Amino acid sequence: MITVEFVTVDVFTRSPLRGNQLAIILDAGRLDAALMQQIAREFNYSETVFLLPASVAEHTARIRIFTPTEEIPFAGHPNVGTAYAVARIGQIFGRPVRTPIIFEEDGGPVTAQPIYDGDALVGAQFDAPQRLQVLGDVDPKLVADCATLPKSQIAVGAHAPVLASIGLPVAMAEVASPAALARAKPDLACFAEADKRHPVGDSRFSLFLYARTGSEPNRLRARMFAPLSNIMEDPATGSAAGALAALLAAMPSAPDGEHNVRIEQGIEMGRPSAIAVGTIKRHGVVERIAIGGECAPVMRGVLECE
Repeated sequence: MITVEFVTVDVFTRSPLRGNQLAIILDAGRLDAALMQQIAREFNYSETVFLLPASVAEHTARIRIFTPTEEIPFAGHPNVGTAYAVARIGQIFGRPVRTPIIFEEDGGPVTAQPIYDGDALVGAQFDAPQRLQVLGDVDPKLVADCATLPKSQIAVGAHAPVLASIGLPVAMAEVASPAALARAKPDLACFAEADKRHPVGDSRFSLFLYARTGSEPNRLRARMFAPLSNIMEDPATGSAAGALAALLAAMPSAPDGEHNVRIEQGIEMGRPSAIAVGTIKRHGVVERIAIGGECAPVMRGVLECE
């Protein structure tokens, strides 16, 4: 029998039972990949994180990230939630947690900082490990079919639907209004077809839709669907939010300098989330993507498995 300690946190919210759930296995040294996958399936959150000792003494930990169906090289809310959790615990593998927090990941090293409100630890933010990559256009009709929306509801004025990545590829598209966004519903057969038409290594096709709220230019509403990874809808998706903010900042109409975007997600699921993304653009190139938000502790316990 193997026993391991775990904690769970809700990410991109300050209130428990909202935001995006995250399970963190605090010392996964005795677990192989197959058992990690089983544990991730048991929690059935969009992602579960497994902490391992870092290969470099100055780094905080190595982390492996699993969805219920696969291991992925990088994701946003696991980095925010794990940085918050280890800062809150204060030590890991018998060593004090120092800042900056540095995680070793398959998608590249990630540097994170805790966020404080006065003396209270309330969240974390991290710099994306990769710059924005636009991997190609996606047919608006395919996007509409995947979301069970009329093609007329896919907005193409600012940009065509694209496949983009800051470490994890995702298709993203603007829809005409928050009302259209609320009507979206994933069609599994269309996602399977999209996966064939847009292969991205070991990743499965996922779709990040957003709408402009009209009230504030830098405030967006979003929904994320990844049914091929057994995630019908994700309450908050930091990697996709970061890629979207970078995509918008990279537009020729966006000036050089700092750009800040607030992306609200999970509304339709009853798990409201708020993702803050800051970008810095110099000489027409987005050089920095910082993703952050608040977190709330939820559970702590011991997992028993064979």
